[in-house]
Amino acid sequence: MKADEKRLEELRRERTLVLIKPDAVRRQLVGELVTRFERKGLKLIAMKMIWPSDTQAGTHYTDSEEWLKDSGERTHQSYLDKGMEPPMGPRDLALNTRRKLMDSITAGPVVALVLQGSHVIEAVRKMRGATSPQLADVGTIGFDYSVDSYEVGDAGDWAIRNIIHASDSDENADREIAIWFDESDVHDYPSSADPILYQKHWDK
Repeated sequence: MKADEKRLEELRRERTLVLIKPDAVRRQLVGELVTRFERKGLKLIAMKMIWPSDTQAGTHYTDSEEWLKDSGERTHQSYLDKGMEPPMGPRDLALNTRRKLMDSITAGPVVALVLQGSHVIEAVRKMRGATSPQLADVGTIGFDYSVDSYEVGDAGDWAIRNIIHASDSDENADREIAIWFDESDVHDYPSSADPILYQKHWDK
């Protein structure tokens, strides 16, 4: 069977945005986290440290009606699932979540990364683990580097501290990368791992 070089090229060039959040930067976890991604075989093609402005944070954490509806309904239902009375309506819950997320991401510098590789979006999300570190599997970034939970965050009125943000879809990856990087900031280059990961006869 003939190799599908076009499809292989599409797969290996999938990209995602990762934000190492301010609390993780202050805990000096950047190098360790980048090492985990590189050991996985993901290629680092852009990286910068930036202290996000309110405008940049607001663009990243969109307040579109679609997002407010989806986020608010999920949060509202989570209260009901726990047998708790939601403190406010779905839309206000979503706005409150967005407020906390923006406070969190503007609290200090973030390290923004663009990673490239086959199934990189899925891979990084799995490496991060569940949104709540309390529910994340042992060995994931969330579990290994955070003791936070929804209960702790709600009690302290902060966004859950799960170390990194990672894009959840191709569409969002493209949108988010454009918020944090100019295209000229993103560099494709040959790495020593490329042949082993993406060539049939890598040993020749």
